[in-house]
Amino acid sequence: MEYTSGAASWRKVLRRVVAALIRRPRQRRLGWPVGVPLIAAAAGLLFTTTATTAGGTTLREDRRPQLNQLIQDRHAEVAASEQRAAELRATVEARTSALAGSDETIQRQQERAAASQEPAGFTALTGLGVTVELDDAPRRSDGSLPAGATNDDLVVHQGDVQAVVNALWAGGAEAMSIMDVRVLTTSAVRCVGNTLLLHGRVYSPPFKIVAIGDPATLQQALAESEGVRLFKDLANIYKLGYKETVSTVTVPAFDGSAALRWATVPE
Repeated sequence: MEYTSGAASWRKVLRRVVAALIRRPRQRRLGWPVGVPLIAAAAGLLFTTTATTAGGTTLREDRRPQLNQLIQDRHAEVAASEQRAAELRATVEARTSALAGSDETIQRQQERAAASQEPAGFTALTGLGVTVELDDAPRRSDGSLPAGATNDDLVVHQGDVQAVVNALWAGGAEAMSIMDVRVLTTSAVRCVGNTLLLHGRVYSPPFKIVAIGDPATLQQALAESEGVRLFKDLANIYKLGYKETVSTVTVPAFDGSAALRWATVPE
């Protein structure tokens, strides 16, 4: 990547000084003794800024390895933070349970919360259901694209995953997971490039969506979804991956934070 902020600004200043001296030939003899130190100072500052920015490397050096390492470091930090948060939640639950033995109010609230855990998604469920897998099209060995296709045509997009998820919910899914992560009513499916961002974690294709429910009803909802039909059509043309299977599946419990950022009282 070429540095263009500080260095470019000083280049513009240098060009303006030189242009001004050239446009005024009669004043050049008088201004030249002053212009030489000014140009030298500007050039020196430009070289210093460029050297500092480069940090001992060329400005055009490919820094993708450093970026990849930075991403890996951040992923490790997020994983460590999630582990620490899980430990703290377990500690809070253990102490709350200990207090419940001597506090009737806490005990009642615990019982009320326990009754809502399953419908809220905080317990694992097993049952008959449907699994849908979406995958990018395989790359050609020579790197070429199919006739009339762009790179966007060959990858799974956010709308494709959302179409499957919405169809399964519409088909009466009792519980659902994406990439073995429990999906709640507050879950948001987002894609960055051809990767999936879910609950702060990044996943690469193929994307697996699992739903528990009546298989016939779920498959009928998938067949009637316009977004799913469109993806299937593109899959036939560009060899995108679409797989739909019926089996006994397990949807894990949600293991993230249950803290509410905002809420409203229903009418």
